[in-house]
Amino acid sequence: MPANPLTDPNWPRETTDTIVQLVGSIRDQTTTKVVYAARGIVFGLIAVIVGSFTAVLAIIGLLRGLQALFDLGVSTPRAVYLSYFAVGGIFCLVGAFLFRKRNASTTKA
Repeated sequence: MPANPLTDPNWPRETTDTIVQLVGSIRDQTTTKVVYAARGIVFGLIAVIVGSFTAVLAIIGLLRGLQALFDLGVSTPRAVYLSYFAVGGIFCLVGAFLFRKRNASTTKA
């Protein structure tokens, strides 16, 4: 015959352990995944912002370096235009290469 749970001295401890276990299980299945997703979004945004900033500074540095290099042989206004054309040409070549590779994974029958 089962004992009365209200008179069982272990009943409050067992009930509390069961509730704590249930809440912990629910938290692990919901909150932990949401925290990981939020961290991924935040760190991803930070990486995109820092990467964009670095890319802009690299392009500016490339332009200034080419201007200084071209300035050794031609006048300053021509060196500026030549550096713009050189960097623009590099971007056009990279864009053409990527445009050609856009459907490389699909096989033609």
